[in-house]
Amino acid sequence: MKTKSFFKKSLFLIFFVFTISSYFPGIALAVSPIRTIDGTVTKVTDGETIQVTTQERTKIKVRLYGIAAPKMPKANPPAGYVRVSNEFFGMECKKELEAKLMGNKIQLDVMNIDKYKRSVGILWLGDRNINLEMIREGYAKAYESSFKEPYRAEFLAAQKEARSFRRGLWNLPE
Repeated sequence: MKTKSFFKKSLFLIFFVFTISSYFPGIALAVSPIRTIDGTVTKVTDGETIQVTTQERTKIKVRLYGIAAPKMPKANPPAGYVRVSNEFFGMECKKELEAKLMGNKIQLDVMNIDKYKRSVGILWLGDRNINLEMIREGYAKAYESSFKEPYRAEFLAAQKEARSFRRGLWNLPE
């Protein structure tokens, strides 16, 4: 009997939270990390994707949470095509992320796992939030549809600052 009551209360609570969040989309539920990983950055793929190698030698592909950097051209010789990006500044973003992180020990707060099985997370280099730095310096945009509090307000404020001071990609011609 208690199990049935507990189930009903849990179901009601889930329904209530879903209903409130759908009627008030501006109310974002706070997110906390799934887990925290310590490791070394061993590869930078582009302005928003890296590889972290843990102390146990596990390689983890990571997409930076809450940011969107310009895409880079990609070649796939076996398939016989080259995807040319129509976005500029992708290489500069990759180089900046490489300069900040390559070979450094970082802490990764894993917030999610995406459809490509990458860990999506906040990168910390000491007390520096690298995701926030990339936005503030104009090397990435705040990817608004993918993040929640407590990062949402901070990331959007950093983007507004970068845009108003015409930093990085905000200094490019339209």
